[in-house]
Amino acid sequence: MTSLVPIAPPGTAPGTAEPGSDPRAGLSGVRLDEVGAWLASAGQPPYRARQLADAFWRGHARVPADLRGLPAALQAAVGESFVLDTLIETELQLSDGGLTEKALHTLADGSLIESVLMHYPARAGHRERHTACISSQVGCAVGCPFCATGELGFGRDLSTAEIVDQVRWAARRLSSDGRRLTNVVFMGMGEPLLNLDRVLEAVSALADAARFGLGARHITVSTSGVVPGIRRLTALGPQFTLAVSLHAARDPLRDVLVPLNRRWPVAEVLAAARDHAASTGRRISYEYTMIGGVNDTAADAEALAVLLRGDLAHVNLIPMNPVAHTPWTASPMPVIEAFAARLRDAGVPVTIRRNRGQEIGAACGQLAAEHAGEPPVAAVARRRERLVTASAAAIRGERSVDPSPVRESGEEA
Repeated sequence: MTSLVPIAPPGTAPGTAEPGSDPRAGLSGVRLDEVGAWLASAGQPPYRARQLADAFWRGHARVPADLRGLPAALQAAVGESFVLDTLIETELQLSDGGLTEKALHTLADGSLIESVLMHYPARAGHRERHTACISSQVGCAVGCPFCATGELGFGRDLSTAEIVDQVRWAARRLSSDGRRLTNVVFMGMGEPLLNLDRVLEAVSALADAARFGLGARHITVSTSGVVPGIRRLTALGPQFTLAVSLHAARDPLRDVLVPLNRRWPVAEVLAAARDHAASTGRRISYEYTMIGGVNDTAADAEALAVLLRGDLAHVNLIPMNPVAHTPWTASPMPVIEAFAARLRDAGVPVTIRRNRGQEIGAACGQLAAEHAGEPPVAAVARRRERLVTASAAAIRGERSVDPSPVRESGEEA
């Protein structure tokens, strides 16, 4: 079996720690075969690998994982080489009568990331669901102007363990009253396909029956349109759901709303997504944030309908969450409903998503942005003016001349 994380020299743990963080590897990010190789190098019998894995992954609902049943020498070796939880501290806020739980996690190097645990009670034809929305990066390089994470800029990629431990944290919250996690969505901070190796390792850990045990079809990975990443996923043939953050069907406007569009425009993104759907047989979810007077017109609805008509696709219309320093607001609900009706008339499946947790800043990046402090007033004014000017030009059909904020791997700055 080929390992994505090199096996460490004898006496050291596999995995790579981030600069400035705890030098030990996060145990949740290490594969079972790697644990076995590490144990052998540390002079432990091979069967201890299964004992350790069983104790750790059965204990994913506890803090820390309960290794007390293992021999003292093994516990000591694990403690010297591995971190059982990479989330050092968590600040929690609740809203919607407890149905939305927003967590701000502090990592070993002081970085802040966010996750959201959302509860959906059972109703006619639908079982009870508990969904964790998790982050893949500290900050984000894409810079979508309606997203609070975009204001933070890019910090670093998360390690596999830092991704998985957000899910373990959610599972622990649920286990306290006998509930269990049903779904995971990679829609938190960061662009998952720009940290694809670690995201794939995390999905593998979450879907592995011997580890977390969440089925791949209960996992959704979102992208703002990193075409090489979508192509790579298609070649691998995963069974999780791919979601594309589209937000506009016309290039001039998407250049402004999703700056990545300047490198990979709508046609390229859609071509890659269609090939993915054809190869995997899984429909593509298209996320569309509804911004009042910007991307919610009849012309926008018609352009989206023409784009997706006949595709294996589903559109989620999402009212924009209030984001500080942005001149826009959410589309009124009657406008969203009319937009949805136009898509349905064209045969495009569509769902209107209701915002959760607005009073606690549950939108991506809002809590972390609050901790980062307020930017200078003059900078905020310039940003708002630039967005108003750019969106007005885009609505007239004028394309942006700015370069993409994201470079492909290996490209010089």
